[in-house]
Amino acid sequence: MSDDIFCTQAGWVLGHRAVPGVVAVLGIPYAAPPFGANRFREPRPAAAWSGVRDCGRYGPIAPQSAELPGSPTWSPSHEDILSVNVWTPDADGRRLPVLVWIHGGAYTFGSSAQPDFDGTALARAGLVVVTLNYRLGFEGFGRIPGGGTSFPDNRGLLDQVAALRWVRDNIAAFGGDPGNVTVAGQSSGAASVACLMVMERARGLFHRAIAHSVARPCYSPGLADATTREVAAAAGCPATAEGLAAATPQALVRASDQVVDRYRKDPSSGNRHYDPVIYAPVVDGDVLPHDPLAGVAAGAAVGVDLLVCHTTEEYWLLDAVGSSAKVTTDEQLAQFAKDFGLPDGLVTGYHDLMPDAPVLNVYLAVFGDLLFGEYSSRLAEQHAKAGGRAFMSHFARRRTGTEGAAAVRAWHCADIPFAFGNIDDERLAFLIGGPPNPADHRLSRSMVRAWADFAATGDPGWAPVEDATTPVKIWNTDDGLAYDERVGVRALWSPAEFPVMRP
Repeated sequence: MSDDIFCTQAGWVLGHRAVPGVVAVLGIPYAAPPFGANRFREPRPAAAWSGVRDCGRYGPIAPQSAELPGSPTWSPSHEDILSVNVWTPDADGRRLPVLVWIHGGAYTFGSSAQPDFDGTALARAGLVVVTLNYRLGFEGFGRIPGGGTSFPDNRGLLDQVAALRWVRDNIAAFGGDPGNVTVAGQSSGAASVACLMVMERARGLFHRAIAHSVARPCYSPGLADATTREVAAAAGCPATAEGLAAATPQALVRASDQVVDRYRKDPSSGNRHYDPVIYAPVVDGDVLPHDPLAGVAAGAAVGVDLLVCHTTEEYWLLDAVGSSAKVTTDEQLAQFAKDFGLPDGLVTGYHDLMPDAPVLNVYLAVFGDLLFGEYSSRLAEQHAKAGGRAFMSHFARRRTGTEGAAAVRAWHCADIPFAFGNIDDERLAFLIGGPPNPADHRLSRSMVRAWADFAATGDPGWAPVEDATTPVKIWNTDDGLAYDERVGVRALWSPAEFPVMRP
């Protein structure tokens, strides 16, 4: 039998050599297509196949309107969207640690086929790497009125659990150790990781977690219900299980885009105006019993080691790609603070810390910390306070342009090509500011090694969080340990709470 053929519970699969010593096996179904009779339901088992399935291409992606550089687009005719990809090194009979990656994309777009998520370099570092697709948008996170157990909330999270069960049941065939699994993600993928940490359905399926730029927060059932009514109205269908099931996936994608567009164009529409993300996990008391921050603080994930990172200039990317509203006056900034219920004095404190910065930069700094930085930091701290092991890091690498100006900041998503070891891919040049230099390669090798060591042993190479004096790992071209350089920013957030979002 060829070294590139593997036996899963559903049938044999044929992989292809990504590089010498690493086999990539792409597009393996882990669940049945979630359409037709399976639509809006918990994921069902994938059908078995006969013969050897050629797994040389990524599987179809979930319904979405986004067209990302270097990534496939969604086709309504391709329904087998629940698939995993595996990269496995030549293991010589050893059981290797497993890293399972959950992509981000505001719960609305993205896929495992994005060029920054190629698992080859991490496999060469000694991991069996798994990436996965899951349901997005309304298909994955829209709330079905009266859905109950027939049409559960958080179907995208349930897909992720199904993929982790596939790993438990099949990964040994690829040289992986099902008893040493790390689940990792970035942005909404990191928030998914945080949700999985407090979900009973995911208990025991992984042993460590990596969360980069954890997106906050979850939604209340009331807010999710209100979103369903808006999307159904835009789709021209009743906001009922029957009405929504009668609408095609492409109709609900278009309707969701229309709702988002209305929020973008309406400055009086509250906090969703600034960067409309209309889907998120719902704290339903069943699939997701707690907001992750509250659940972790209560000790729900104390047995899971946690590695957290966020970038130091998260929101500059969202401004650069035009996904967020422009805030350029003090009046607009004050309204932004009111719309999000930010503590008195927080914006003034940022002005004091950034005395020469234009209003737009102050807004981007506050918004990035609101959505990613502060929530990520609190997740690590609360996990440590509850008795878990947590490690904290910041990604601060910039690319300097002409006359010392920042050509590329340490912005959202820039850390991931470094951690995956994919900085040479020309399709990622926008994220990292052009071709990498030797210092960038050293940084990437260090981040790959930290992920691999953490997945293998639970130790990324620096001390776990104990209190505010614990040094933070700073990822930069002159990376090292330092006390939290953001201590002034963190103090401004101390009065702020991060409740579940409500109508």
